[in-house]
Amino acid sequence: MDTYDRASYQASKLVTQQFSTSFSSASKLFDSSIRQDIYNVYGLVRIADEIVDTYQGERVMEMLDELEADTYRALATGFSSNIIVHAFAQTARQNSISKDLIQPFFSSMRTDIKSKRFSQKQYEVYIYGSAQVVGLMCLKVFCQGDAASYKQLQAGAEALGAAFQKVNFLRDLQDDYQTRGRYYFPSGTYDSFSEETKREIIEDIQNDFDKAEDYIERLPATAQKAVKAAYSYYLALLEKLQDTTVTELKMHRVRLSGAQKLRLLLRVRLGR
Repeated sequence: MDTYDRASYQASKLVTQQFSTSFSSASKLFDSSIRQDIYNVYGLVRIADEIVDTYQGERVMEMLDELEADTYRALATGFSSNIIVHAFAQTARQNSISKDLIQPFFSSMRTDIKSKRFSQKQYEVYIYGSAQVVGLMCLKVFCQGDAASYKQLQAGAEALGAAFQKVNFLRDLQDDYQTRGRYYFPSGTYDSFSEETKREIIEDIQNDFDKAEDYIERLPATAQKAVKAAYSYYLALLEKLQDTTVTELKMHRVRLSGAQKLRLLLRVRLGR
């Protein structure tokens, strides 16, 4: 089993590196004692996201259902023939990541298959399942079984997860709508999206960042630098989005340059 475990961990690490260079770079700042567990969480989340966003066949709902069922079986048995699920299950079993966090995630993934418009309530529920619970899974890893610390830091993890997801919605505005017919924001429509709408969304995201910032310094040292790096990266993206017109947002995806990412990473690494 040790060889199978190692192979599954390598696969989750590879998925992380291939699908998100920014997250992969920030992950190097996690202490080695928790880094692999973060890869294992990301691996499952990424595979589910690929089923929803990349797979174009008619079995998309069936495949997502199968992945969720396989995840629960692996939680119970400690084994899956899907090596990404297997790796996640090892992390989940060791860190008390249970169905109460996993089920909302898969529920939000199903929403992406079925829904194209969101009410305020649907928006909040979607963000909880697609992003906030992922932050809470990571927090479980950070806290290493310390239930009191987890409870004290939970609100910060939820706020940061929400901020990250809303930034993604804003920078992917054009692609989500043009490619997948999705418009996540409950206010207005894609066609009516205005500078005022953008301003209100950015204020909401900034509130999430402000709330999360109070908690970052209280995170365990094993996780603090990596979370700071991710926070800095997304905050810089938000600032760039603020300076981007709605017309430009509807033309291309806003990105940070490789040099900007490197500067942010080095600043955090050096404690500046």
